[in-house]
Amino acid sequence: MEIKRIDDSFSICKVKDYSKVNFDSEYYFIGRTDEEYSLVCITKNVPDNVIERDDNWKAFRIQGVLDFSLIGILSQISTVLAENQIGIFAISTYNTDYILTKKDNYDKALKVLSDAGYKIV
Repeated sequence: MEIKRIDDSFSICKVKDYSKVNFDSEYYFIGRTDEEYSLVCITKNVPDNVIERDDNWKAFRIQGVLDFSLIGILSQISTVLAENQIGIFAISTYNTDYILTKKDNYDKALKVLSDAGYKIV
């Protein structure tokens, strides 16, 4: 299985609303519940109506389109990373999964995944 590096730095944010989100950005992920508006975006695109934010995240994705019948892919990756004391923030889209780690752990995460048999591209 291939893991694709994403070179941008990301921020995980809680925002007042989505009125100032740059929807033309290459990457942004939004989640809304009855309690909050969440946003994950490239750090340089963080809107000015942020309530809270956590910077210094890096991302990679599982390359290709994952069929819904596939089971355990994210679990396997998160287990490898957890066994190496690497925390994650995971995001799933229709096509695939994105995994964010803190910048300080990013290279280590990619190395342990490579050592576990994943191809890093």
